[in-house]
Amino acid sequence: MRYMLILYGDSALDPAPDSPEFGPWMEEFMSLGTRMKGVAGILAGEGLQGVETATCLRTRGGKVETMDGPFAETREQLGGFYLVEAADLDAALKFAAGIPIARTGTVDVRPVMDYG
Repeated sequence: MRYMLILYGDSALDPAPDSPEFGPWMEEFMSLGTRMKGVAGILAGEGLQGVETATCLRTRGGKVETMDGPFAETREQLGGFYLVEAADLDAALKFAAGIPIARTGTVDVRPVMDYG
C-alpha cells in the first residue's frame, strides 16, 4: 500500500546550516531509505524551499487569485514529503517515526487513494 508522509515543522527548531548538528541531522534524512529497508520503500521524496517562497493560487467566481506566501498562518509549515510503499499502516508509522522532523514537528501519514 502507498502512503504519503507529509512533513510539517517549525524551521526555527531545525539545526542551522552552519551548526555542528546540521550535518548529522541531514544524514538522517539521506540514510532513511537504508535505515528503513524492509519497513517501507521510498517511491519519492523531496524537501521544499522555505514558506517565504510560496505562491498560493485559488479560483473564485471564475477569477484566478494568487497570493505570496502561505495562506494559513501557523508555526508549523509544510516542509517536504515522502511517498512510500509499505505493507500496512503500522509499517508506514514506523517509517514516519524515523524521520528526523518527527522529533520537533509533525508527520501526517495518509493512505494514497487507489482508483484502479
